[in-house]
Amino acid sequence: MNPSTWRNRLGSVARRLLPLCCGVFSLQGAQAAWSLKPPPLSTQWTSQVSPSNALPEYPRPQMVRADWLNLNGEWQFGNASAGQTPPFGQNLAESVLVPFPIESGLSGIKRHQDRMWYRRTFTVPAAWNGRRVQLNFGAVDWEATVYVNGQRAGVHQGGFDGFSFDITGLLNGGTNELIVGVYDPTDAGTQPVGKQTNNPQGIEYTGASGIWQTVWLEPTAAARVTRLDMTPDVAGSALRLTVRGTGLSGQTVEAVAFDGTTQVGSATGSVDGEIRIPVPNPKLWSPESPFLYDLRVSLKSGATTVDQVTSYFGMRSVGLKLVGGVLRPVLNGQFVFQMGTLDQGYWPDGIYTAPTDAALKFDIQKHKDLGYNLIRKHIKVEPQRWFYWADKLGILVWQDMPCMDSGKSPTTAAKAQFELEMREMVDEHRSSPSVIVWVVQNEGWGQYDQARLADLVKGWDSSRLVDNMSGVNCCGAVDGGNGDLVDWHVYVGPGSPPPSSKRAAVVGEFGGLGLKVAGHLWNPNGGFFSYEEVPDSATLTSRYVGLIKSIQPLMNRPGLSAAVYTEITDVEGEINGVLTYDRAIVKVDANAVRTAHLNLLAASRQLNSQGLLPVGQHRSLQVMVPGYTDRYLRHFESLGSTEVVTRTSSGTAKQDATFKIVAGLADAACYSFESRNFPGSYLRHFNSRIRRDARDGSAVFDQDATFCARAALDGSPAVSLESKNKPGHYLRHRSSEVWVDAFSDTAGFRQDAAWGIAPPWWQSNANVPQGSFQSLQVTTPGYTNRYLRHIDNVANTEVVDAGSNATLKQDATFKLVPGLAESSCYSFESRNYPGQYLRHFNSRIRKDASDGSTVFQQDATFCAQPGLSGTGVSFESFNFPGRYLRHATSQVWIASGIGTTWDSPTSFNEDASWNVAPAWAP
Repeated sequence: MNPSTWRNRLGSVARRLLPLCCGVFSLQGAQAAWSLKPPPLSTQWTSQVSPSNALPEYPRPQMVRADWLNLNGEWQFGNASAGQTPPFGQNLAESVLVPFPIESGLSGIKRHQDRMWYRRTFTVPAAWNGRRVQLNFGAVDWEATVYVNGQRAGVHQGGFDGFSFDITGLLNGGTNELIVGVYDPTDAGTQPVGKQTNNPQGIEYTGASGIWQTVWLEPTAAARVTRLDMTPDVAGSALRLTVRGTGLSGQTVEAVAFDGTTQVGSATGSVDGEIRIPVPNPKLWSPESPFLYDLRVSLKSGATTVDQVTSYFGMRSVGLKLVGGVLRPVLNGQFVFQMGTLDQGYWPDGIYTAPTDAALKFDIQKHKDLGYNLIRKHIKVEPQRWFYWADKLGILVWQDMPCMDSGKSPTTAAKAQFELEMREMVDEHRSSPSVIVWVVQNEGWGQYDQARLADLVKGWDSSRLVDNMSGVNCCGAVDGGNGDLVDWHVYVGPGSPPPSSKRAAVVGEFGGLGLKVAGHLWNPNGGFFSYEEVPDSATLTSRYVGLIKSIQPLMNRPGLSAAVYTEITDVEGEINGVLTYDRAIVKVDANAVRTAHLNLLAASRQLNSQGLLPVGQHRSLQVMVPGYTDRYLRHFESLGSTEVVTRTSSGTAKQDATFKIVAGLADAACYSFESRNFPGSYLRHFNSRIRRDARDGSAVFDQDATFCARAALDGSPAVSLESKNKPGHYLRHRSSEVWVDAFSDTAGFRQDAAWGIAPPWWQSNANVPQGSFQSLQVTTPGYTNRYLRHIDNVANTEVVDAGSNATLKQDATFKLVPGLAESSCYSFESRNYPGQYLRHFNSRIRKDASDGSTVFQQDATFCAQPGLSGTGVSFESFNFPGRYLRHATSQVWIASGIGTTWDSPTSFNEDASWNVAPAWAP
C-alpha cells in the first residue's frame, strides 16, 4: 500500500477504534467521575477536551502501524506512598484524564503529589489474536512502574522520552487490569526537570507530574521494528537508513521511498546495518519549502512480510561554512539568518500537554505567520506529534536538553541519569528534519563536563550542530569551548559574541519585553516578570521592531548568525510573550513584526553572493592543524611566520597578526592582505617565502601579493589561499615559517594550507593614542563646545573652555590606557581619580573604582572604530558589540540607536562620534 494511503487510513483507524476506547474500556465503579477543574486561564481549546476525545491522534508519525488502540481518556487515580503494594482489583477514589499531568486543570486533579497510582481496564481486540501486544507510553514524568493483571511489566525512569513493554505474556484473554505507579519529586529530586518546580515563581513554572503523553496498545509480530534512524545525504542523493529491531533472526529489511504516489528509490539490507536509499534529484526541505518524502519499511522473512511501518523524511543538509569571511550555520549550503523565539511549551490548561493536536500545531503555525524561521524548544522535549508539525509546516528547531535543578551540584548518579535521558532525546528525535541543533546545557544550570558532553552528543549525531552551552556569558556558566556555536544571552539586547574559525556566533536569548493584557493573565493579582515592561501594544511593536533592526549590523559585524527572542507566549507569571498565555491575543502588530523579520532574512541571503572573505574588514589567519590552533600568521621583521597569540599577548603581536582584507591588487576577484600596523604594506611571496613589504607599484609585486580563496583543502569550514601568479601553489606554514608551496596530496599539506578566518586580534579599527591624556569632544553640529566629563560619578557632556574651572577641566580629561579586558581596545582612566574608570552600568556611563572583576573590566573597555558619522572616532562596547558611547540630552550611555529617549535613532551617528582632542588638564 502506498504510504500516502497509509496516512489517510490513520484518521479512519483512530475513528474506528475510538468507540472501543471509550465504551468497552470505561471505568468500572470509580468513586468519582472526571470533571474539569477550571485552570487559572483557559484557552480556546479547553472546552473541546473530554474523556471521549483526549488526544485521539496516532502519536508516533515517524513510525506508524495501521492497528493500534488509544488508551487515553478517563482513568482511576489515587494517592500513593513509598513501598505501598499496588492497588490490584481496587477502585481508586478519583478520576484523572490521561494524558494531562496531574497539576493541570484538564487532568481533573489540579495538584502536585510525589507519588500516585493510575488504574484502568482494557480488552484486547479479538482481531489481534496470535500477535504480540505492545504497551506504549509517550512520556511519564518521572519514574513509572507498570503492572498488568497484578504482574510487573517493567519500570522506566525519564520524564521526556517514550518507552514500551511487551505485555503479551501478562494478558488474560478478557478484561485486563492496567496499573501505573508514578514517582515524581519534581525539583526536589536530582533528575532532569527543565523549568518545573514545586514553588512556581519568576522564570520557573508549575510541575507536570505523571502521564503526560499518549498511552496506546499495538499488535506486532515477535520480530518487529523498534526505531528508524534516518539521515539525509544530500550530496550523495540518498537517505541513510538504519532500522532498529528486536526478536530478529534472519529477517531482511526492504525500504521504499515515495514522492506522493511515485516511487523514487528502494533498497534492501539488514537490521542495524546502514541502508542507502537512492533519492535522485532530491527536493530539499527548508522552512520555505518543507517537502517531505514518504517511506515504507518492511521486515521480511523470505517473501513474507513480518512487520511493516510507514514514515516520512526530509532531505536537507546542516553545517558550518565561511560566508563573507564569517563562519555561519548553513542549511542546504546556504546561509539564512535564524530568527526565532524561546518556546517553553507550556499551556495554562494542560501545563506540559497541549489540550488538542490543533493547539499543538497552532504555536508552530503562529511562528510561521509572524515570519520566524526558528524555534528554540527550551529545556523541554515535546511529543512526537509536535516534531511532525515542525517538519510538516517547516520551522528550524534548536532542541534543548532539559536541565537538572539549577541550584544543585549534580551527583554521580544524577550525571549518569542526565546522560541517559539525553541519549534517549537524541535517538527519539534524530530523524526529524526540522531539528538542526542540539543544545546540551543552559546558563550553567546543573553544569558539569561541558566539553565532554558536547563531544558526546556530536558523536551520537554528527549530522547536526551542537551548542555546548547556551548563555556562556551568563549566570556563572562555564563554556566548554567546543561545539559548533558560541552562544550569548543578552537582555534586553541584542548583542553578539565574536565568531571564531570553529564556532558560529548566536544569541540564544534576548528581548523579554513585557506587556500585561487584562483578562489574559495567569495571575491577575501580581507576581509578574519581564526584562523591560512597556505600556501598550504600539510601544511593544515599535520597541520590538527596533530590536530586530539592530540585529542586521551585528550580522555584518562581528558576524551574528542567529537570534532567539524571549518569548513566543507569556508563561504563568512571565509576561514576555509575543502572544498572551492563552494564545488569544497577539500583542504586537503582526504585519510590522513579520515585515521586520522578512527584511532581516532577505538581507542575510544577500551575504551568500559575497566572496569567501570580507573585503574591507580586518581579520586574523588562524592555523587549523589540531594541536596548533593557538597559532596565527604574523609578520615579524618583515617575514611571515606563525606564532601563538593569546589575549595576554603584546599589542605588537596582536597588530602583526591582524590584516585588512582588500580586493586583490592584481585581480579584484581575489584578495590581498594589508598590514594593520604598516598601512600600504602587504603580504607577498618572494622566492616562495611570505613576507611583508611596502607596495612598490610594480605589476610583479601586485601579482605576488594576490591570493585567490578556495574551499579549504582539508575539507574544514576554513579557506585555502592559492597564489595568483603561481597556480597550484598555496599559502602554507611549515616549521612556523610561511611559504607558497606547490600542492602535495597529503593530509599534512592539506591541513597546513587551511586557514581559519578569525576575528582580528587587534580589535580597534581606528587609531587612538594609548598612554596619553585626552579629552572627548562632541561632534554633533551645534554642540562641539561640549566634552565628556564625570560629575557625581556619572558621565555627562558639558561646555568646557579656557575659562572653565580646574575641577571641570580635570573631570573632562582621561588617560587612554590599554583596555582592561582587551589590550587592543581602550579604557578611560580618570585624570583626577587615578584607578577609576569610565564604565557602563545598566547602559549608563559612570566613573567607578575598579573592583578587579571580569565584569568591571569588560564594562570599562571600549574598542575604537571609525566615526559612525564619517568623522572622528566611535567607541564600541567590548562586551556589547553594536553599542557605542553616545550622548543624549547631556547624558552619556552605551546605545545602539534602536529605542527611544537616550537610545533614539535621531542623530545617533553624530552623537556616537567623538573627536579625541588635546587634554583640558594635561
